[in-house]
Amino acid sequence: MPKTSKRSVVAILSDTHGFFHPNLVTYLEDVDLILHAGDVGTTDILDTLQGIAPVKAVWGNIDGWDIRHHHPEHQDFEFAGVHFRMTHIAGNPNYWQRGMGNALKTNTPDVFVCGHSHILQIERVKSLNNMLFINPGAAGRQGFHLEKTLVRLIIENGKTIQAEVVHLD
Repeated sequence: MPKTSKRSVVAILSDTHGFFHPNLVTYLEDVDLILHAGDVGTTDILDTLQGIAPVKAVWGNIDGWDIRHHHPEHQDFEFAGVHFRMTHIAGNPNYWQRGMGNALKTNTPDVFVCGHSHILQIERVKSLNNMLFINPGAAGRQGFHLEKTLVRLIIENGKTIQAEVVHLD
């Protein structure tokens, strides 16, 4: 009997700043989980995303009490056999901020997600057990980024197998 594989799709976005890009619905329709790495802007964004698929979110530096009250600064969780950690401000593998480097060394996730910089970056960090670092860039209009992006992460049998960059415009 052939083995059946369990495949999951996780959409990762950040820095919407209150803007729900009209093309988001198309790229989110088949996802199993949506991660929002902060600077959401309004609760309407999270409510709309929740209508598409389950959402895990963290608050960012522009988010008010309405978002901070319901979502933590950091999330540590498992989904589809993969250990995730997510926060808004973390720096990057060449320059961690706010003690993040030590925290990641102490408890290294399989996938670490952050936002804030509006700079799309996907990288394996060899010094941290080959952890997958993902900053999905920014999906909103505010900021210096030229492209609005999100990342679709494909997980199969408890392993990340592909990260697809989606350009929303």
